[in-house]
Amino acid sequence: MTSYPEEPWRLAGQMYVSLWLVPVRELPPVAAGTRPVTVAGRGAVGAAWVVYENDSVLHYNELLRAVLVRDGRRPRVCVTDIWVDSAASMAGGRELWGIPKEMADIDIDRTAGVRAGAATEKDVLATAAFEPGRRIPGRWPLAYRVVQNLDGGLKTSSVRSRSALRLARAQWIAQESSPLGELSRRRPLLSLALNDFAIRFGDAVPEPATRPAHGVTPRSR
Repeated sequence: MTSYPEEPWRLAGQMYVSLWLVPVRELPPVAAGTRPVTVAGRGAVGAAWVVYENDSVLHYNELLRAVLVRDGRRPRVCVTDIWVDSAASMAGGRELWGIPKEMADIDIDRTAGVRAGAATEKDVLATAAFEPGRRIPGRWPLAYRVVQNLDGGLKTSSVRSRSALRLARAQWIAQESSPLGELSRRRPLLSLALNDFAIRFGDAVPEPATRPAHGVTPRSR
């Protein structure tokens, strides 16, 4: 059995993300019990390359796709596809939060701009090039909740982050046979580089109830 840190995970590093408005018919399946948020027949999709480094509880690379959904009336983020190059991250993501992590070889080269690629034994998943541009002053906080299917129900997990932001230009390439094939059919609506981010993912596990001292009976309520 692969071991992994208990939640919450504290992570730090770099993220390169693009956002699209995608026709509903092209949206990937989302968690049962939720539905995509749509405007004029389109849903919001994000895809990102992530390098977890520095003070992260685990160091690894990641490629993900997520969809903006509703759980009842509440907006949530649902991770529909995700690959990592860490067995501990894969096991923890699946068992703690129901995030469907798979293993892949991921290379993110940051020597001149950002060049990234990911492949499994069967598929080349995607490649991308990011050219970071103007920095937006300050460090930007963001809080949201991720919802996934876990143990036959919905598991909702909190995410809090803070990062520096840069506007970016990005080009994504994916073959039609790839699970991410539709990402290269249209240009991203917006691309960003989240530099030196700090993320707290998940909720603290409640402490077990304190057992009464020997011979003391708890007062009924």
